[in-house]
Amino acid sequence: MQRIEAAVNALAEANLRLDAGPVDYALLAVYFALVLGIGSLARRSVSSSLDFFLAGRSLPAWVTGLAFISANLGAVEIFGMTANGAQFGIPTVHYYWIGAIPAMVFLGLVMMPFYYGSKVRSVPEFLRLRFGRFAHLVNALSFALAQVLIAGVNLYALSTVVNALLGWPLWSSVLVAAVIVLVYTTLGGLSAAVYNEVMQFFLIVAMLVPITLVGLHKVGGWSGLSDRIRAVNPDAAEQLNAWPASNLTGISNATLSVLGIVFGLGFVLSFGYWTTNFAEVQRALAARNMSAARRTPLIGAYPKALIALVIVIPGMLAAVLSPELAAYKAAGGTSTEGVTYNNAIELLIRDLLPNGMLGVVITGLLAAFMAGMAANVSSFNTVFTYDLWQAYVVKGRPDDYYLRVGRAVTVLGCVFAVGTAFIASGYNNIMDYLQTLFSFFNAPLFATFILGMFWKRTTPLAGGVGLIVGTAAAVTVDQLVRHDVLHLAGQGPSFVAASAAFVLDILVSVGVSLVTRPKPDSELVGLVWALTPRDQLKADDTAEDAGWYRNPAILGGGALLLATVLNVIFW
Repeated sequence: MQRIEAAVNALAEANLRLDAGPVDYALLAVYFALVLGIGSLARRSVSSSLDFFLAGRSLPAWVTGLAFISANLGAVEIFGMTANGAQFGIPTVHYYWIGAIPAMVFLGLVMMPFYYGSKVRSVPEFLRLRFGRFAHLVNALSFALAQVLIAGVNLYALSTVVNALLGWPLWSSVLVAAVIVLVYTTLGGLSAAVYNEVMQFFLIVAMLVPITLVGLHKVGGWSGLSDRIRAVNPDAAEQLNAWPASNLTGISNATLSVLGIVFGLGFVLSFGYWTTNFAEVQRALAARNMSAARRTPLIGAYPKALIALVIVIPGMLAAVLSPELAAYKAAGGTSTEGVTYNNAIELLIRDLLPNGMLGVVITGLLAAFMAGMAANVSSFNTVFTYDLWQAYVVKGRPDDYYLRVGRAVTVLGCVFAVGTAFIASGYNNIMDYLQTLFSFFNAPLFATFILGMFWKRTTPLAGGVGLIVGTAAAVTVDQLVRHDVLHLAGQGPSFVAASAAFVLDILVSVGVSLVTRPKPDSELVGLVWALTPRDQLKADDTAEDAGWYRNPAILGGGALLLATVLNVIFW
């Protein structure tokens, strides 16, 4: 607590405060009213636990697709990726075009048929069907912990913005945001979260595009930004070119750096996050049918690919337009001004935008962090209620009992998030913290999933043991780096930790599977690729799902093509 208060006081001394006017506060008031109004309206459609946790599986693909992306546009994007843009430059786009799009396409084309077709209510529940109770319990506990930690990151980011820009006390900005998210998710469940996320998506875009355009105009366009970066950065070539991204990975050897990006980020971390993270998958499970569920991540892939430009470029702009951040970067990440890379977006707002537009931007920031937190809280309450409380604590009660539990657990999740908000304050780039969490929780889970889905011999015991060993491997690498046994800079530690978690999880799972008994084939239909009839994996292409533009393969191919073209442009 003392650390975060000191950070906020330093920000105040750095003259980051803005003089918000009546118009700005009016926009904030309208936004809060809309958010709570959507929650109140959504409450009318909640009559069962399925309505509360999965919106009754009734939402159209365009809604779930936009919510899928908006749920990800929290502190991870707005603070983490602009901080990365300020620190590393263009190589940050790898988190999108290598580290997101291929995995989102894989989720839509390959994994969603298994998730949606099995009618599971959560990702841990799929693990229970495939591996049994041991792996299920391990994953449910680790996922619940991860979600409250990440929800805390969104709350921390939001509190620093409100405190620095509007002058609200830290404790009040954290509590106000937590209470608003709590109210609308408790009232309307996932429906309220999803429809708010759709609105928040457009608010976030309305925030990012003007900042990018005004900033580029001020520096003389892309060529002017490039010239400024070359003038002050000895590693300007690495800042302005996507490959080999040695500054991002901390690996000086170009070949090994590319390998770290492609395998550590593009395969392990990316596929681990996008294909097994229930905070994202939950939006697709709320779709009205298999076709809409498969299209959810594919629709989301298009804005995901393009939004990189209005997140990474603002970070780069802040590093040359903000005197404090430029000095911080020139000093190698040390400064007496009280700023860090995390303040890139705030500094850019302060230096570029007038009142009136300030209200739009602050509202966009609030929308982003609240969308991220709502995604974490709504997935936390689902997993806690279904996968922990109902499965292991209180079994066999009527459905309305679990609906009440879900609402109560929403309160618990928000309380935990308030507590974990202070952990994020110890990082000058919260993307370092987030990638560390992903290497702990998502990388081993993806290894277990991919092995269990494509190798029917994988046994129940192997599923649980592999998860534990993989997580332990990632934690070990992290500690070796922290104690200077391994020397890695940038976000290389998380790439190496994720790779170690994946490889060891696979090796241990294979070894354990060879000496233990697998499930019979009859219990694995619909859970393992080779044992599932192909017609069960197909989406309906008739009636409202007809049309070539709704074909999942075409949508997926188009997203991959777009990511490839963007990679070539910024090579």
